[in-house]
Amino acid sequence: MRRLIHSVLTMSVFLVAGPLLAQTPCPSFSVVINSPEDQLTLAYNGAENPQEQVAALDKYAQANADSKFMPCINEYYTMALVKQGNFDKAIEYGEKDLAANYRDLSLSVNLMKAYVGAGKATDNAFDLVLKAPDLIKKETTPSRPAKATDEEWQKMQQDSAELAKDVNGYMTYAFFQLLPRTPDAAKRLEYLGQFEKAYPNVDAQQAAQINFQYFLAYDMAGKGDQAGQYGEKAIAADGSNPQVLNLVAYGYMNRQTNLDKAESYSKKVLTLVPAMKKPDGEADDQFKADQNNQLGMAHVTLGFVYFQRGAKTHKVEPAIGEFKTAVALLGGNPPLRGQALYYLGYAYEVQTPANHHAASDALTQSVAIQSPWQAPARDLLAKVKAAK
Repeated sequence: MRRLIHSVLTMSVFLVAGPLLAQTPCPSFSVVINSPEDQLTLAYNGAENPQEQVAALDKYAQANADSKFMPCINEYYTMALVKQGNFDKAIEYGEKDLAANYRDLSLSVNLMKAYVGAGKATDNAFDLVLKAPDLIKKETTPSRPAKATDEEWQKMQQDSAELAKDVNGYMTYAFFQLLPRTPDAAKRLEYLGQFEKAYPNVDAQQAAQINFQYFLAYDMAGKGDQAGQYGEKAIAADGSNPQVLNLVAYGYMNRQTNLDKAESYSKKVLTLVPAMKKPDGEADDQFKADQNNQLGMAHVTLGFVYFQRGAKTHKVEPAIGEFKTAVALLGGNPPLRGQALYYLGYAYEVQTPANHHAASDALTQSVAIQSPWQAPARDLLAKVKAAK
């Protein structure tokens, strides 16, 4: 049941990726004028689209397969293929360089774009993020040219600092894009610890995000105490994020460890969601579905809290009301809707007198939904039918 928390709600990250400043491709390679490499560079830079760039690279690679310039060719392939949206192929070329122990900042950024675009949370992807700070320092620490004026030197330093900030920001964004795609809780915890060491300044800037990811990882690992501690830290850092409040409350509900906080956080979600602003570029129907998802989860949690409080006295009408509201909101979320229907059927059976007909109807609907609640709903439905 603990793992359900990671499938019932699609989480958005706290960060957004901004435009990256230009990085210098292949900084360790020099090009001789009028050489095949020079001709390739001119053709690549003069191409009107990524398709022409790939064609120029193909032509060079076929004629110069044994060239020492091939790591740079792989890097250019990665860049062009990312522009095309051919992320799998971009990863294939970029990883050729990694296998040959070649990497630079431009390759790292473009290969990370491919991993994020393809949604591939591989060891190579996280290794790029964790090793990026050393590359950033190496490639964005300029040396003052002998003839540079003070004004030119100052501009060079400003541009370098801006590039370092830009790449750091993108790597942080990429990390939090890929981490939720890591299915192993121990791996997540390992990556989080390594990320904090590699990016020590991010802790203060993204405390809510880091603590929330620790919460999710510990919850996946079944370590409720640690999950609760980090969930509280995430809320302390950002108490107005309905997604964080919802999942922390839902975690308390699942573990039945702090129903008072589960109630408090869920009620706060109900006040925050109607005031949410639609993200730029998101369709109205998708935004409405997201809101319904958030509200539905909050009503499931509240229903469970009220059910627990009223079960002994069989006074569960408040719980029934919450579960019915949740069912109406969760048409686009089968796992949560299946759970709400299961609890609704259970509540109808617990109340005095039991409403077998309503319980049977709710449980029949839950059984029809592919979700973790299908089997328990089927078992309870059989008992309800036997009790009629």
